[in-house]
Amino acid sequence: MEALKSLNNKIDSIYYDKLGDVLYISIKNTKKAEGIDVGNGVILRVDPNSKELVGITILNYKKIIKEYFKD
Repeated sequence: MEALKSLNNKIDSIYYDKLGDVLYISIKNTKKAEGIDVGNGVILRVDPNSKELVGITILNYKKIIKEYFKD
């Protein structure tokens, strides 16, 4: 949970694509990023030079949230 708290202060923008059901979280605005698929529809975006985390993409976001809060 501490990792999420520290990340909260670094988020530049959050955008939800309702049609595609995709959540985009930008931590650092950068032109180039490589995607690392970590599974379950989560893709980490990293700067190809510094390997710093610059964003997170979550596919099927609404479905994941509904599943998480179903109980």
